[in-house]
Amino acid sequence: MAATLAPPGDLRKLLPGLGMSAAFLGPLVKPVPEGELFCPDALRDDPALGEVVDDGLIAWAREVGIYEGRLEKLRSYGFGRYMMLAHPAVDDPDRLLAATKCLVAEWAADDYYVDEVELGSDPMVVGSRLARLMSVVDPAALVPRYATDMDAYHRLQPISEAFRTAMDHLARYASTAQIGRFQHQMAILFLAWCQEADWHANRRTPPVWEYLVQRHLNSYLPPMILVDVLAGYELPAHEFYHPEVRRAYTTAANAAVLVNDIHSAPSESDNDYNLPKVLAQAEGLGPKDAMRRTVEIHNELMHTFVELAARLSLAGSPHLRRFLADIWAWTGGSRRWHATTGRYQRS
Repeated sequence: MAATLAPPGDLRKLLPGLGMSAAFLGPLVKPVPEGELFCPDALRDDPALGEVVDDGLIAWAREVGIYEGRLEKLRSYGFGRYMMLAHPAVDDPDRLLAATKCLVAEWAADDYYVDEVELGSDPMVVGSRLARLMSVVDPAALVPRYATDMDAYHRLQPISEAFRTAMDHLARYASTAQIGRFQHQMAILFLAWCQEADWHANRRTPPVWEYLVQRHLNSYLPPMILVDVLAGYELPAHEFYHPEVRRAYTTAANAAVLVNDIHSAPSESDNDYNLPKVLAQAEGLGPKDAMRRTVEIHNELMHTFVELAARLSLAGSPHLRRFLADIWAWTGGSRRWHATTGRYQRS
């Protein structure tokens, strides 16, 4: 594990009472006028562990049928490494694999249903497809005659099988409440994808504020809120759903997904949406200025998270302090993965 460094500024207030998770409030990249990201770096990089998780991921993807003919490309993305980087307190490859399956099921649904025409995406049927998929994520209770029809449909859908098996794996480690909050967040994510499909169908680029609303809904919360599941504790519901606590971790998730925009923008097609593109069109910015403004927005969100986390940690439970520390670590691992994954590196 990487050497640990105490974070600067108000985040030092998180340290009292954090216990072992204090070790994971690690190296911070300071913002500079040129637009460098204000974000921690990964706190642990264990390539061998990431490789074990990726081996399990590829075997599972082959079994459920997603990315058929593209499994070597899927391996090059290193999603197992992603979860290894994002959960530095977790050494159990099976726990990491559970999170990786959920992440890749989400990513595959986005690719197949929303983004990639080659994989069958069609904006005119996104809502119907996602509503049917939601009946797997949050199982629909039908009378037997029609439940048989629904089951027959899902058996032919690799994305449905991916979600079913991923959530079965997650349930080995998650409580009923933790599964419930994951289901809730997936419903929000699917709503955001319907909004994006509307933009595609109507060939409309949204204003900046609407794009940021979509990114608030279409953020990294579904995988991010699994930090306590993987680490073997549970943030109590009265803290998890407290408005200020939710504001803190949603702000971190919003910032993290903008890191995706920063790294994916150069490789996306003209039909894709990302914050630099929306800023360029709405505010008449050139590519470099639009990217710089995206970084500034990311940094503002991360500073807000730091301030909220510092304040909440003073009055919250030990589990809340650990949860906030684990969210901080997650953003650093996510940042490292985006900067190094084969998905966004140009050949």
